Amino acid sequence: MSAARRCSPPRALAGLFVWHLRNTGIRQIPCQFVHLCRVANDRLITFQYFNFLKRMYVTQYNKDLSQRAKPKSDAVASPFRELQQLDREKKVILKIRAISPVHQSLSETSSRNELREVKSAVETEDSVAPVRAESKEDRQWKEMKLRLDDFPGILARLSKIKLTALVVSTASAGFAMAPVPFDLTCFLLASLGTGLASCAANSINQFFEVPFDSNMNRTKTRPLVRGQISPLLAVCFAASCGVPGIALLTLGVNPLTGALGAFNIFLYTCCYTPMKRMSIANTWVGAVVGAIPPVMGWTAATGSLDAGALLLGGILYSWQFPHFNALSWGLREDYSRGGYCMMSVTHPGLCRRVALRHCLALIGLSTVAPVLDITTWTFPIISLPINLYISYLGFRFYRDADRSSSRKLFFCSLWHLPMLLLVMFTCKKSFLEKEDKGDLLGESHGRAMEIRLP
Repeated sequence: MSAARRCSPPRALAGLFVWHLRNTGIRQIPCQFVHLCRVANDRLITFQYFNFLKRMYVTQYNKDLSQRAKPKSDAVASPFRELQQLDREKKVILKIRAISPVHQSLSETSSRNELREVKSAVETEDSVAPVRAESKEDRQWKEMKLRLDDFPGILARLSKIKLTALVVSTASAGFAMAPVPFDLTCFLLASLGTGLASCAANSINQFFEVPFDSNMNRTKTRPLVRGQISPLLAVCFAASCGVPGIALLTLGVNPLTGALGAFNIFLYTCCYTPMKRMSIANTWVGAVVGAIPPVMGWTAATGSLDAGALLLGGILYSWQFPHFNALSWGLREDYSRGGYCMMSVTHPGLCRRVALRHCLALIGLSTVAPVLDITTWTFPIISLPINLYISYLGFRFYRDADRSSSRKLFFCSLWHLPMLLLVMFTCKKSFLEKEDKGDLLGESHGRAMEIRLP
């Protein structure tokens, strides 16, 4: 009976119920624990919620606070010129709106903040998107189409038209200083042939220096570097200028002038251009190249290589050192980046000494001109002030060794050469005076011979 009572149906049912509750409770313990953690995170004050309350307090008492966001600029600069309106940085101002009171729950405030951030992000993207799209389109690599209207300007930059004009002007000065009657046809042919030879030499020089010019700020906009003209077209242009130019000087003027023109092209393209990356002796070779055009003008007028031609070449030779050394002093970073071996980069002291030395040499060469019976004695006297001034600037450049003194010397050299040649031309001895002097010498010599005869 005791055993039957112990195993009665009500007690058995109660035991089964307790056993079922124990099994289900053990299985649901992890889920209940996660739920309790979530509730605690929602109701307790966490560190993030404390920061949120602090930001709300600050913005309520400082409602004018705003933040500025600037679009990130690209690291690589475009090789093309950009529009000025795209270069300016676009600033987008986003004002912080008032935040809801403290008694609101964290979930509601966080949801509202997320909505506001999404709206502000959409507004900024709408405002900045057209600017970025437009800048990306402008900065993409595009095929450059050559117009017929741009072709003369491209060829002018390829031939270094300003340098060519200087070469032609010095050749014209040499022609004008020759002690012979002025021949207009010969003068025009000599000037045209010298200009064509200069265009050919400059074009070949740019053809060889494309990979080096692209590294320099001064030369990175040249036509071959930017791809405005193909290398084949540049070589064809150089050949179309060089061959007719040398033929014109040889057949239309005289063979000596044509030979000097061909030698100058060779010296500039095959000696001076490669030496710029090898030795500082390229400056002296380049000075010889610049001294040949006035000699060509003299030989075009006289047909011979006289002392006057060498004097004009010497003046141009010495003038180029203060001119180029002062120019290269301000471009030392560019020449270093391009890989050129210049005195201003590797031997700065020698660069300043050579410039001063040849400034003083101009005074001596001006004094030699009347001795060689090319000018009157008024020429060294009139040219002394401008020669002393450029020598003073050369001394300042030697002493200070800064950009300011180099710029002053460079700009002085630009007006010094044409003024010196102009003064030399005005003080030139005329052909009639030399002819009369030659006749007098011939007559005196004849009289002396008659007296000596028995």
